[in-house]
Order: sequence, then C-alpha cells, then structure tokens
Amino acid sequence: MAAHQEIERKFLVTDGSYRQAASSQSRVVQGYICSARGRTVRVRIRDGRGYLTIKGASNASGTTRYEWERELPLDEAEALMKLCEPGIIDKTRYLVPCGGHTFEVDEFHGDNQGLVVAEVELAREDEPFERPTFIGREVTGDVRYYNSQLMKHPYTQW
Repeated sequence: MAAHQEIERKFLVTDGSYRQAASSQSRVVQGYICSARGRTVRVRIRDGRGYLTIKGASNASGTTRYEWERELPLDEAEALMKLCEPGIIDKTRYLVPCGGHTFEVDEFHGDNQGLVVAEVELAREDEPFERPTFIGREVTGDVRYYNSQLMKHPYTQW
C-alpha cells in the first residue's frame, strides 16, 4: 500500500448483528514502536502476515491523517513486535459491507475486552455513507479510542 491520506470515521457499536453481516473476519495483534501524539509506528500481524504502518497527526476533526504501510515477512514482524512499547492490542476484525462501503468492526480482547468500534474509510470528509443498524455514537477524533491510546489506557480501566 502506498502512502496516502487516510480519511475515516469511527463509531461505537450497539449490538452484535455485525457478526452475521460480516463478509470475513481475522485476528489482529499489534504493537507500537512509537506511540507519540502526532506520529505512530505500528507493527501488526494479521492472518499470518506482517505489516509496518506509520501514521501522522490527525486534522482538527480527527477524520484525516497521513498513512504509510508496507507488508513485511512474518518473521520480521515478529522480531519488531519485541521492540514495541508495553501493551499489545488484540482484536478480531470483521469486514461488513454496507451500501458502497465496507465497515471494519473491531471487537477487542484482553485489556480492552468489551469495546467494539466500527470504522469506515471515505474518499473525502463529507462523503455520504449508509449507516448499518449496529452503528451508535460517533467517536471520530476522540483520542481515547485510538489504538495507540488503548494500549496505554485500556478500556477495562476507564
């Protein structure tokens, strides 16, 4: 994946209907080499594949930020996970098609058990999209729901 502007909105999930609507699901484990505000460097292992992602600061609304990602050999991703800051994000990701978009629904495990959020990527900030029935309150721009913050301040400790 090339570098680009990531435009997404994030919502709390109100019920489990996303599970039946999902076209796929996968387990994701990720850690952060750097989780400084305004720049994060993330290592992710998903479905036996490794990824390195760098994200920049979000704009004022929290919807848009720079993102660069590359796939890594699994052994390299596993080695980089050992360099990560304390705290690991462990979640199951469901891909749920709705209208012309796909919602990524993350069901968290471990220290973030009980938290379920849905994100939708958009081509522009004001792009209209159909909301699935399981979508609740919008939390776009609320830093407490950023994975890099959930690593430091887990949902079960709120």
